[in-house]
Amino acid sequence: MITTIPAGRWPITIGILCLGMLWIQLDSCTIGASTLQVYVGTYTGGSSEGIYVFDWDNETGKANSDVTLAAKSENPSFLALHPSKPLLYAVNETASFDGQESGSVSAFRVGPKGRHLEAINQKASRGKAPCHIQIDSTGRHALIANYSSGTVSALPILEDGSLGNTADVVEHLGSSVNPQRQEGPHAHCINLDPENRYAAAADLGVDKVFVYPFEADTGHFNLYKATSVSLKPGAGPRHLAFHPKKPYVYVINELDNTLSALSYKTSNGKMTEIQSLSTLPDGFDETSYTAEVFFHPSGEFLYGSNRGHDSIAVFKVDSESGKCRVIEHESTQGKTPRSFSIDPSGRFLLAANQASDSIVVFRINAQTGALDPTGEMIEVPTPVCVIFR
Repeated sequence: MITTIPAGRWPITIGILCLGMLWIQLDSCTIGASTLQVYVGTYTGGSSEGIYVFDWDNETGKANSDVTLAAKSENPSFLALHPSKPLLYAVNETASFDGQESGSVSAFRVGPKGRHLEAINQKASRGKAPCHIQIDSTGRHALIANYSSGTVSALPILEDGSLGNTADVVEHLGSSVNPQRQEGPHAHCINLDPENRYAAAADLGVDKVFVYPFEADTGHFNLYKATSVSLKPGAGPRHLAFHPKKPYVYVINELDNTLSALSYKTSNGKMTEIQSLSTLPDGFDETSYTAEVFFHPSGEFLYGSNRGHDSIAVFKVDSESGKCRVIEHESTQGKTPRSFSIDPSGRFLLAANQASDSIVVFRINAQTGALDPTGEMIEVPTPVCVIFR
């Protein structure tokens, strides 16, 4: 069943939710106390064949293996790990799958040393161009945002790690002020709050975030108690992050290059905007689009990527007010930083430069949050998502 949601149906509060676009997990499959795997989602069609992997030394901040192909997969543009099992899931950002007008989602079993991904199965995402995935904290459902169709969906994860048939689908309706990018809904992110109670879909096409109570047992979105919140017309909300310790949420807006800070009521999922500020330095007037937003584990620093300015914007977050101030804009030393991630220790940031086939490593200053390039650069074809395991 597909439920359509008009863009203006619910009360406006302004807010967001969509934690993590990229998240980090340690488990018993790591191959040494300081060694992790880094999985890289890519766009295929050029030299890339799918999902890549390399070993990462968490002490030195360097790759300690060659980059290898972990699994062949078509356009695996966003990845997510299971919270308790050696499983990895990827959206396949395409417009058709198995005779349907839909992209797909792929399930993989992680090999004993993490270097190989064994394909389990693949299911339709129930929308075109799926671009974001999160696994709920119980490990029972994968939540998907389908960009071109403006739909969000939930797929059950079965006991063996395979994906089941769709549990629920919601279709957004509406448009906004940018005729080229906002002619219709474009769900760009869906994620769950830290308590696994509310799912929110950031929709770039209608300048809204739709917030749904999520039923983890069934995988259903409770539309009767759902709310929506609006951002500035033309903002284009893309990705979001929860403060790891405080009731605040932050959304990075792709089209107007801003970061919105919002308060968050954990009791009902409602949010209110408290601040909006630019992700670009003063005086920069060339074309640029934001992409990813990610918290430092301490909750003190927030990072956002700029594609065009080709930088990471660094913000200091006030834990009492929830407001941010700019620390710096650090060049990613490459082109089009679509994604980045922070290692579990909080000491290193890895920036994925999609247009220059590189992942560049930065050391994070523990006192200021500022980034310092280490000189480490890993070559990966068209990297668009980076996660640690």
